[in-house]
Amino acid sequence: MNENRPCKKELLEWINIVSFAVDDVKLFLDTHPNCPEALEFFDEFKKQRVQALKEYAKYYGPLTLDTANTPMDCWNWINEPWPWQEGGC
Repeated sequence: MNENRPCKKELLEWINIVSFAVDDVKLFLDTHPNCPEALEFFDEFKKQRVQALKEYAKYYGPLTLDTANTPMDCWNWINEPWPWQEGGC
């Protein structure tokens, strides 16, 4: 196995963390749309989420349609184990 390949389980955990952070701050921004700290937080964690999804897609296949490189990648996920079917790294 390539030593530079990130641990699948850790990468999925990070995607869950940054996705939760983005979703949570989106709710806050619904009521505080001009809060500069919240907007900055949203932008930073959105970038981290996009990067993590791209990294995951590079090594393990796309989790979302927007991280699929080609139209055929959209359907290749079915050939891989589902994220919850593997026991870690």
